[in-house]
Amino acid sequence: MRLTQLSEAFIRSAAYERRFLHKNPWDLTMVVWIPLLTVLLIWWIFSQTQITNLPIGVIDQDNGPVANTAVRYLDASPTLSVRQMYYSAAEAESAILQRDIYAVVIIPEDFSRNILSSKSAPLILQVNAQYGTHSGIIQTGMQAVAGILSAGVEIQRLIKQGMAPSQAAIAYSPISIQRISLFNAATDYQQFLASTVIPALLHILAMVIGATTIGRELRDRQLGRWYGFIASAQDYDNLSGSISANISGNLNNNVADNTVQKMAALSQPAAKLPNSAAKDNTNQKPVSTLPSVHMGVLLFGLLGKYFWPMLAYGLWSILALWLATPQESVASSAVFATYLGLLLLMMLSFWLGAIFTLGSFSLRMGLSATGFISAPSYAFAGVTFPYIAISDSAKHWSDALPLTHYLKLHIAQMQMQAPVAISLPILYGLAIATVVAMMLTALLTKRALAHPERWGAR
Repeated sequence: MRLTQLSEAFIRSAAYERRFLHKNPWDLTMVVWIPLLTVLLIWWIFSQTQITNLPIGVIDQDNGPVANTAVRYLDASPTLSVRQMYYSAAEAESAILQRDIYAVVIIPEDFSRNILSSKSAPLILQVNAQYGTHSGIIQTGMQAVAGILSAGVEIQRLIKQGMAPSQAAIAYSPISIQRISLFNAATDYQQFLASTVIPALLHILAMVIGATTIGRELRDRQLGRWYGFIASAQDYDNLSGSISANISGNLNNNVADNTVQKMAALSQPAAKLPNSAAKDNTNQKPVSTLPSVHMGVLLFGLLGKYFWPMLAYGLWSILALWLATPQESVASSAVFATYLGLLLLMMLSFWLGAIFTLGSFSLRMGLSATGFISAPSYAFAGVTFPYIAISDSAKHWSDALPLTHYLKLHIAQMQMQAPVAISLPILYGLAIATVVAMMLTALLTKRALAHPERWGAR
C-alpha cells in the first residue's frame, strides 16, 4: 500500500476525531482543560515548598526557668509552633482528636530542679503518629530542641567548673556529624512530590482517554463506520451527523438496524452489499464496494484518532517539566531525555487504555481496568515508600508498571542530575513497550471489526 493512502487514512481519522471533539465539549475537556487544571492545581497545592510551623501543644507542670526556655525554643523551631498551653491531659487529647494540634509536649514536675541537680530530666512527647510525615517532622524538631537544651546546660556546667567555652563545647560533644544533603538539599516538596505526582495523574487521565476514544466507537456501534471512513475514498460527509444522532439516541429502530447491517458489512473484506443494505434512511450515497481491513490503514487510522490527545498531552508534558525544573541549571540533554520518556509514557498509556477496552469489547470494563492499573501505581513507584522495603510480590507488580520506570528516569535526570546514559535503558524499554502496545491495539481493533455482533456493550 502506498504511503499516500496511509497518510490519507491518518488525516481522515484525525479529521473524524476533530469533528467529534468539536461536537462533544466534555470529551474535549478531558483532552484539554482537565489535564491543564490538574497540572496547575497540583503545583499550587505544593506551592509552600517546605512543611513549617506544625502546631503542637505544651503541658508545663514545672513552670521553672529551664522549662520556660524549653517552651521558647520549641516555638522558635522553624518546623514547630506552640499553638496553646494546656493544663490537663484531657484538654490536650481533645485538641489532638480535633486536629488542632499534632503533638503535645509534657514538661514534668521538678524538670528545672533535676537539671540543676545534674539528674535525668526527660521531656515527654506524645505525637499523633497517624500522620507519618507530620510525626516525623515533629520528632526531628523536638530532638533538635532537646539537643540544644542539653548542650547549653552541660556547657554552662563545665564553664562554671573553670573550663573555657571553646573547650567546654568540644568536651560536651567531641564527635560531631557533618551532614551534606546530596539531592533536594532544601527539602523542596514541589520538587520532591509535585513533580512526580503530576506525571502520575497525567498517566491516569491518558489511560482513561485511551479507553474512551476507541471504546465509544464500540459502545455506539460506530467502529465499522469509523474504519470505512478512513479506508474508503467514497463520500462519508454525512458521517458526523449520523454519529451525533446515534449518541443522542434519536435514531429510530429501522435506521439503527440498517446501520448495524451496514457496519457489519464494513467489517467484511470487499463484499457486495445487497440492495436492502446498500442504502439507509439517511439518504447517504449507496456503497457498492467496502474496503477490506488493512493493517497499515488501521494502524495509521489509530494514530490519527489519537493525534489530538497526543498533541495536547505533549504540551502539558512540556508545562509539567518546565515547572519541575529546579532553579539551578539542568543539562538540556537531561530535560530532553525526561521529556521523551514522559511522551512515551503518555503514548503507552493511550494504547494500554485502548487494549483493555478492545480486549473486553466493553468501555465499562476498559475503564475499570485502567483505574485498577493506573490509580494505585504511584504508591508502588518507590517515591513515597522505599522500593527496597516492599515485599517481593509488590516489587514484581511495581516492575510491571510503566510509571515506576518513568519516575526512576525523572528523579535521576531532574533531581539527581545523573548522566543521561544511566537512563537510556528506561527510554529503550518505554519505546519498545509503546510500539508493542500500538501493534497489539491494531490487532485487537481488527478483531473487533470482525465481530460486529459484540458491539454496543456498555
